[in-house]
Amino acid sequence: MITKITGKLLTLGEDFATLGVDAFEYEVRIPEFTRRQLQHQLGQSVSLHTIDYLEGNPAHGRLTPRLLGFLSEIEREFFELICSVDGVGVKKALRAMVRPVSEVATAIEEQDAKSLSALPGVGAALAERIIAKLRRKAPKFALMVAREQPAAAQVERDVVDETFEVLRSLGHTESEARRLLDAALKAKKKYPDVESLLQAVYQTRHAE
Repeated sequence: MITKITGKLLTLGEDFATLGVDAFEYEVRIPEFTRRQLQHQLGQSVSLHTIDYLEGNPAHGRLTPRLLGFLSEIEREFFELICSVDGVGVKKALRAMVRPVSEVATAIEEQDAKSLSALPGVGAALAERIIAKLRRKAPKFALMVAREQPAAAQVERDVVDETFEVLRSLGHTESEARRLLDAALKAKKKYPDVESLLQAVYQTRHAE
């Protein structure tokens, strides 16, 4: 079982990252919130805490081994917890996790079904099921994720996440917002706030 992989971040797709480790390249599936955290680290060495799983239908005899990756053990543990809820599973959890773990955990702790049901593929009934099963387990994740991140890294990730939401509120689709952020973050500059990152996004857009 592979539980952690460290290598050079070669490519970043909509739901995967490719890491170069010596002579090997590994494709690791990642949720959207992890993808946004990696946007400014292309070409750098990164570590992902991983989960092995088999994708496919055993009845049809076609199973493909996959790796899922997260930037911390706490995020990986939380993802596995979400997958334990009836009706979720790896694919649905991977699609749903567009918000940082601390935010999702807080919504579960506060029994905020409205916020949870807004996650892709969740809906009202599944949101209630998640709250019923996980509300007593969620508080530690809301605290521990924030505690694990260095302050500077947490601020930078918050800026990227908030800018993503602003772009969505301005009418951009998720894929457009991702593309605009990716283009702006290629410059590998530090953005102290949402306003400075938004300015870079639209400067880059007009230059295209």
